[in-house]
Parts: sequence; C-alpha cells; structure tokens
Amino acid sequence: MKKGSKLFSVFKGKCPQCHEGDFFVSHPYDLSHLGDVRESCDQCGLKFSKEPGFYYGAMYVAYALGVATFVTIWVSLNLFFNELSTTIQIAFVIAGIFILGPILFSLSKIIWANMFIPFEKEAINNFNHSKSQH
Repeated sequence: MKKGSKLFSVFKGKCPQCHEGDFFVSHPYDLSHLGDVRESCDQCGLKFSKEPGFYYGAMYVAYALGVATFVTIWVSLNLFFNELSTTIQIAFVIAGIFILGPILFSLSKIIWANMFIPFEKEAINNFNHSKSQH
C-alpha cells in the first residue's frame, strides 16, 4: 500500500487528507475509547468531523461490513465444515461478529471519512505555512 491511496489511510488508521496523523484516539479494542475519532489531525490540522452527526452515515458502511463478515463466515463454514449444524454455524457467525465488532466499527468510520475527504499531498506544508504566518 502506497501513501496517497485510500487503502493506506484505512488500514493504517491515518488522516484521510495527509496520511500522517493518527485518525483514532486509541486502538479498536480499547473499549473506553471505542471508535473515538480525534478532533483534528495533529499533522495537517484537518478537522475530522465535517459537521455535527457526520459519522452517522458510517452506519451504512458498518452494515455492509457486517453483512460481508456474516457471508464470509457462513460460506467458509459451509465449504470447509459442511457437517456442522445450522445452530453451530449461527454460533460461529455471532461469535465472529462479536469479536470483530470493534474493528468493523472503527473501519466504518475511517472508510466513511475517506469517502468525503480527499488526499492532498501538500496538506502538511500548507498547514505549517499557515501556522508560521500567524
């Protein structure tokens, strides 16, 4: 993954604009800060919340990630362990969603932000330049 791609920002948890600053307050399994997004990027100054309620739209992304996880687990179990009962398969799906939930929740927020915030190669230079003028 190269810096400048949306995948870099998503999988590294970096600012969508500069790909340098951290996007989240902590890691996904720090339950006291689950999915907490920093107020702004410490490298380029981008305010991560474009408007109040901006991340409500991430629910659609979280739903899609949840469905993809469900289908992946269900199909994998049916392909490799087709002798398992439906009850056991459902238990695996629930356990998988529960275990991966914090990651899916965090991923949904950073994917949503990357859908609306473009990468700008010179974002850090522009931010430092504007800070030095004040």
